Amino acid sequence: MNIALLGYGKMGHVIEGIALKRGHSIVLKVTSKDKDYSLSNVDVAIDFSTPNSAIDNITKCLTNSTPVISGTTGWLDNYDKIVELCNSKNGTFLYASNFSLGVNVFFELNKTLSKLMKGLPQYKVSIEEIHHTQKLDAPSGTAITLANEIIKNSEFTSWTLAKPKSKEIGITAKRIENVSGTHEITYQSNVDSIEIKHTAHSREGFALGAVIAAEWIYGKKGVFTMKDVLNIG
Repeated sequence: MNIALLGYGKMGHVIEGIALKRGHSIVLKVTSKDKDYSLSNVDVAIDFSTPNSAIDNITKCLTNSTPVISGTTGWLDNYDKIVELCNSKNGTFLYASNFSLGVNVFFELNKTLSKLMKGLPQYKVSIEEIHHTQKLDAPSGTAITLANEIIKNSEFTSWTLAKPKSKEIGITAKRIENVSGTHEITYQSNVDSIEIKHTAHSREGFALGAVIAAEWIYGKKGVFTMKDVLNIG
């Protein structure tokens, strides 16, 4: 496939390497300085840009009938508008807060555990996420996805970065040099704790998942998630 990289930071470079190893061509590399670019000869675009650039990048792809996947977080207040645009253009769009294959298995573990814990109000749940200092948004999109799944399956109603009140899930977001990404969920009572944790050792897991997603959506129409790609959940 001919792939466009919308965002050419550290993730873009890792995606490029994996895509080339899998036999694809990188025909376009877009940075934050590139506003006027052509998507001709592009089979699939992969967006790992910034919250400010992502909406414009995705909109341009959908308007030009270019399938696009996005791993950029921090813009999801406009997610419904992008879905509406995709459907109106009969386009192809896939968003994931995390493309790591392991994290998407972790999402399913979180879903199952939250259902099991629903009838045990003596346990308070919290989430801790740690990322590199270059990550712009906090909490991470992955942490928000985890929290929203717990809310869906429990008596909790919201999440917060502040000290949690009743029915709130407390999220702690830390930024530390050279940390690819760690997410830990803890259910704690007076007598014991239950913890599940995912630790990324490098960016390669996220990049591989993004390339696999790009391969999967090529030739398809609609709005998808990584659950569709992995046939899970």
